[in-house]
Amino acid sequence: MAPTPQQPQEGAPDLNALREAIGSGDPLRAMPALTQLRFCSDEEAVPLLVLGSEQEAFLVRSLSCSGLGYKRTEQGWDVLERLLRTDGDANVRAEAANALASYGVPRAWPLLKAAFDADNAWLVRCSILSALAEQPEIDFTWLLELASAAITDGDGTVRVSGAEILGRIVREGSGQPIGEQARTLLVPLQQDRDHRVVAAALNGLQLS
Repeated sequence: MAPTPQQPQEGAPDLNALREAIGSGDPLRAMPALTQLRFCSDEEAVPLLVLGSEQEAFLVRSLSCSGLGYKRTEQGWDVLERLLRTDGDANVRAEAANALASYGVPRAWPLLKAAFDADNAWLVRCSILSALAEQPEIDFTWLLELASAAITDGDGTVRVSGAEILGRIVREGSGQPIGEQARTLLVPLQQDRDHRVVAAALNGLQLS
């Protein structure tokens, strides 16, 4: 007699149903299914998040990247690294960057710094700046390097993010050489063509 197929435990997501929805090509079905993966183990969720990352709809790929930042495995890291380098949509690359940062600064830094240098999309650059600046253990030397590049960007939003990071270094690195370096970089931004950058620079300098 053939064994009876194992049914999902009561209250547990039906993995087969989620897999079918995520791979359906319909974002209206795939997105809710992806959110259900938070109730699954990493081992159960990651293959389905990887499936989501392969779908045509960028919203599905983007949400899958976000999920891979919470359900962290080596397979997930590899997928995120590939998407950060090659996905054609900046929203997806930005979410991949955010997710990679959750694996820890020491591991993510070289990859995210290289992506910042190579990717001209303002959304990706701002996501990298934000994701790294939010990491409490990041070395201020790395933040200074990133902010120094950001304030030369052609996009004002990226320059604002760089100026805000410099302001943080000025505030938290007060009395140290790195704080003075950040202050020196902020001074000329008072003449920036974007008023938002000027405001961020003035705010950072007032804290010094």
